[in-house]
Amino acid sequence: MSTTTRTAAPASAVRFLLLRLHSLAGIVPLGLFLFEHLYSNAVAMLGETAYNEQIGRLQSIPFLGLFELVCIALPLLYHAGYGIYIAFTGRLNTRSYSYARNWMFVLQRVSGVVTLVFVLYHLWAFRFAQMLFGRTIDFGYVSGHLHHPPVLLFYAVGTLSAAFHFTNGLAAGLITWGITIRPQAQRVSARICFGLFIVLSVVWLATLLAF
Repeated sequence: MSTTTRTAAPASAVRFLLLRLHSLAGIVPLGLFLFEHLYSNAVAMLGETAYNEQIGRLQSIPFLGLFELVCIALPLLYHAGYGIYIAFTGRLNTRSYSYARNWMFVLQRVSGVVTLVFVLYHLWAFRFAQMLFGRTIDFGYVSGHLHHPPVLLFYAVGTLSAAFHFTNGLAAGLITWGITIRPQAQRVSARICFGLFIVLSVVWLATLLAF
């Protein structure tokens, strides 16, 4: 066995592990948080009082800051960091191999970058505003923030991008983890995940309009 082969084997194993962890972080902690965050905000469709009560329940969770750090912030940092590395080091094959999976891979990277920008802005506008300036995050504050048409449009694009990135990543993750091996299973899972994208998108847009 040559030196090059011995060197490439550990590097390949490390990359395999990093890709698996990247997929896992996006599906489990961040995916679950996406659903929780969507539910908490969708309560706004029930009215201002219901939304404020839901936010109050979330903020009263013991050790909330520690939970957010371990289960949300750290997985997000890793998933975003390694995702950026993949986005800017991967090779595009759309000209040579123009088929659906390649285009989904391209859209996955683009939606990942858009979602990251959206998440950073969202954290600054809400989470950091609460921590640094003591602002109360309630229905009135969110409604006032989304009252500006450019901000509302930005949130619509950001939430749709996040929904696509998660659902398309879920379909890819099922392949990565060996759950959908056969082409037929992959086609079925892709359709299911696309349906989930439509559902999430409709709920997100309805939630934004509720404010």
